[in-house]
Amino acid sequence: MSSSEKVIVAFDLYGTLLSTESIAKELAKHYGEEKAATVAAAWRKYQLEYTWRLNSMEQYFPFSIITQRSLQHAIAENGLSPPDEAALASVMAAYDSLSTFPDVGPALESLAKASSITPVVFSNGTQQMVGNSVRKSPDLSPYSEVFQNIITVEEVGKFKPHPDVYHHLAKKVGRGKEQMNDIWLVSGNPFDVVGAKAVGMKACWVNRATGEWNDALIDGEAGKPDLVIKDLGEVVERVLETSKPNEQ
Repeated sequence: MSSSEKVIVAFDLYGTLLSTESIAKELAKHYGEEKAATVAAAWRKYQLEYTWRLNSMEQYFPFSIITQRSLQHAIAENGLSPPDEAALASVMAAYDSLSTFPDVGPALESLAKASSITPVVFSNGTQQMVGNSVRKSPDLSPYSEVFQNIITVEEVGKFKPHPDVYHHLAKKVGRGKEQMNDIWLVSGNPFDVVGAKAVGMKACWVNRATGEWNDALIDGEAGKPDLVIKDLGEVVERVLETSKPNEQ
């Protein structure tokens, strides 16, 4: 099967393959277990909020800087003392070794055998951050060879869900703007799913919780994922089932 006939599947990293909540283990070393989970949740909230605000302001800072500054915001909000230089370096280093969700390993083993799929990582992170996570983290590095490419927004200077970052993805996988429907996004983040759908991509939402799709920004089917899965292990079979025959 030629590369042009394969189904392109772009996997989001943070919140889809890697659990941002797992950073609480490192935070607990500095702030105790009671506060760690609260800080971790606030950290992720402000990390995303900062990217959206920067998009609106037409400004860009690398995701590594945003990650550090949003951590400082979360710590201050919880009335905790700022980390010293060594503690901050320790926490930031741990971000490159986030744990995967339990379903990721088996899913990537299955993906490695799916010759009709071209899998890539597609992330808000910098090339260095994402490369470290994919190639060096204990959980994800055993599967680093599964991915054909690591594509980040760094070159574009914007963040998801800006249309330009999805068009950048298309360019990197050899597709034009008129071929966005050839590409699948797999993400656990609803804002990412809606952003991909807005430019004509297909989208699979990884709903590991028990809740329903509640994002109401875009009315109708255009604002909903094409697929909803509860376990990443379903992705290969479901995506191939849903893809048109001439895309396989």
